[in-house]
Amino acid sequence: MRAGFRGLRLSNTMTRQKEDFVPLDWRDAEIPEAEKRVRMYVCGPTVYDYAHIGNARPMIVFDVLFRLLRHLYGEDHVVYARNITDVDDKINARAARDFPDMPLNDAIRRVTTRTTEQFHTDIAALCCLPPTVEPRATDYVSGHANGHDMVAMIETLIEKGHAYEAGGEVLFDVTSMPDYGSLSKRRLDEQQAGARVAVDSHKRNPGDFVLWKLSDENEPGWGSPWGRGRPGWHIECSVMSEAHLGKTFDIHGGGLDLIFPHHENEIAQSRCAHGTASMAEVWMHNGYVQVEGRKMSKSEGNFITIHDLLHTEKFGGRKWPGEVLRLAMLMTHYREPIDFSVKRLEEAAEELSRLAQKFDYEEILNNWSLRKELELRDFVPGFVEALEDDLNISLALRYVREAVSNVRKSEFGKVTQIIASLEFLGIFRPEIIGVYSTGTLSIGMSPHSALREKNKLLNLRAIAANTSIRDAQFEASSLSNEQLKYFVSERGIVHVEKTEQISELEIQRLVEQRLAFIGDKNWAEADRIRDELAEKGIQLKDSKDPETGERLTTWELKR
Repeated sequence: MRAGFRGLRLSNTMTRQKEDFVPLDWRDAEIPEAEKRVRMYVCGPTVYDYAHIGNARPMIVFDVLFRLLRHLYGEDHVVYARNITDVDDKINARAARDFPDMPLNDAIRRVTTRTTEQFHTDIAALCCLPPTVEPRATDYVSGHANGHDMVAMIETLIEKGHAYEAGGEVLFDVTSMPDYGSLSKRRLDEQQAGARVAVDSHKRNPGDFVLWKLSDENEPGWGSPWGRGRPGWHIECSVMSEAHLGKTFDIHGGGLDLIFPHHENEIAQSRCAHGTASMAEVWMHNGYVQVEGRKMSKSEGNFITIHDLLHTEKFGGRKWPGEVLRLAMLMTHYREPIDFSVKRLEEAAEELSRLAQKFDYEEILNNWSLRKELELRDFVPGFVEALEDDLNISLALRYVREAVSNVRKSEFGKVTQIIASLEFLGIFRPEIIGVYSTGTLSIGMSPHSALREKNKLLNLRAIAANTSIRDAQFEASSLSNEQLKYFVSERGIVHVEKTEQISELEIQRLVEQRLAFIGDKNWAEADRIRDELAEKGIQLKDSKDPETGERLTTWELKR
């Protein structure tokens, strides 16, 4: 077996072939084994709004690949970089809309901080591991002594004849790169004015793209040799990937929609700036996500955020735990399109319940603890090999199902293999597992909490069977909404009421949104938010700052 090849084969968008994966460091005999690293970069979110279900797919897909690479090469030998785009015209527009009375830079910081925190919360609920490093675009615009910044790379591109200044912008000259378009397989003569190629009179060629643009006084900006301005979209990933992974690295991932123009332009910038033959050895792209058979968009009314799915009943009339959302994404091969639907989520929930109900929950926890103590790392036979075949998760799950159907509870080794395999996929870990044996799922529940919740639900049923409604309602007061919904709809024993839970971050977001509506004298929308929070047990109190006269809003839980 070749040095560095561990059995993994990946589909490379650049070559349109499935190839053996051999990391660059393992091809260099002079690099000591302890210093070798697998290096992967994945495009992260633009933090102007809550992440939607389309954003979730690459986070989940490349999280599985990250886990597999760590298994094959060792946790300390994998570097996973995923960026945060916190400079963008969409962010500027959102900040001006939501906080019109605030200085723009402060408003932008408020939007990006809040949205980034929400993104981290959402993908943690989807059981995604944090990346090794998560650079923010604004930290790499200018001022790096080592040259790892956007202004320095643009200067290099100009010096080498690949970029030019015109019309208040610095643009990349696509004709300066003979094989521009190699990833998307687009020829330059095909790149006429269209959906993703902007044409302006100051451009030399229709396909030339912006590296730097000047900022007005009311727009964020940084100093540069071309005047105060801000970077174009594509330059940030070229700079941040080189800063953390080197001029050439192993894997670059993202959604199909990024192939052109974003990834194509990253390649052009990086190769022309560094004089390298490639930017990344392997380019991987996940398929598109539709919602109930239609392209997702706000105009279609089917724009679904991860937060909506986790914490509201907007989609399918119920909340969906993170592991259900994750499995729904993983049931289709990552390169194929997904029709994200209520039916699909129901199938994922049923699949998890079938897997879980094979064992007693206490037994799962005991086996898990013992497995950890013994450092057992075995998986279901065929499981890892399936993942090594271009992340064939459907086949890996089939091996798990077969193992579950044939295992006996006394076969400790096989039970731990099943648990390890499901945990590896991030869909069945004690840290997040809910009360599967009762037919309900909870988010973010610890093992001990899960056992307590299970006992509460069983006790509630026992009390309700004796028709003591008051006692049953008292016992139900600390159960999750998902458990109560299951209890009422499936058992039909007792009706219970419980205030819908809502995070402090979501409350603050709605409060700020309401203040923005009040500032616009949109009283109907402001009242709608106040009433919506009141239904969830949140009472708003308006007042004025005694010094500035600015309207202030605080909130408290109704007693």
